[in-house]
Order: sequence, then structure tokens, then C-alpha cells
Amino acid sequence: MNRVVHFELGAVDPARAVEFYKGVFGWEAQRFGTEEYWLVKTGSQPDAGIDGAILRNKDSQSSTVNSIAVDSVDSYAARIEQHSGQVVVPKMTIPGVGHVVYCKDTEGNIFGMFQADHSAQ
Repeated sequence: MNRVVHFELGAVDPARAVEFYKGVFGWEAQRFGTEEYWLVKTGSQPDAGIDGAILRNKDSQSSTVNSIAVDSVDSYAARIEQHSGQVVVPKMTIPGVGHVVYCKDTEGNIFGMFQADHSAQ
């Protein structure tokens, strides 16, 4: 089965949101790259759960996006479209991490698909 492996919480003020989740839950956050994107660690192994990120919203609407691990974002993107879904953000490469695609399901929900690939450039 393909599991949810990452979440993204959209925020109007990401730095404020990072402080909120640190203060309430004790999560750790570290800025990643040059954009307003903070990687969030919610716990340590072997505890169950997933890690994620907090980022600036593209609009003023709150949002949560879950990403699902797949072995090939290309083949799953094709499957999404075969099942009446839609690719809304095409394949992007995260150097040294892997590839991600964002999709919309038949109900309008946005979700990501992540393919690990440490050799990605």
C-alpha cells in the first residue's frame, strides 16, 4: 500500500505558525531552501506518525496537503488521470530528495505524490 508520508500546512504567516506548533506540540522546525518553507519534525523513531512542513499560502485560504509515497510519480500521475483525477502541478524535482507531483481527486481535494530518489538533480 502507498502511505501518507508528508503533510504541508499552509499559513498566512509561516513563521508565526511554526512558533505555534513548536509551543503547543513541541515540534521542531527548520527552514528549507530560500522560500518560506519549514520542514517540521513531529517526533522521533520508533514513534508512529509522519513529519511535514509549514509554508506560505499562495492565497489567504488555509490548507492542508498530504503527500503519498509512490514508486513512480509518472506512472501514478497517469493513473490519476485514468480515474478522472487531475494533475495540477506537474512533476518537480527536489535535488537529492526525489520528485513530487500535486493532484486533485474527483472531489476537488488536492494531494501530493512523492517518489524518493536521492540521486535526483
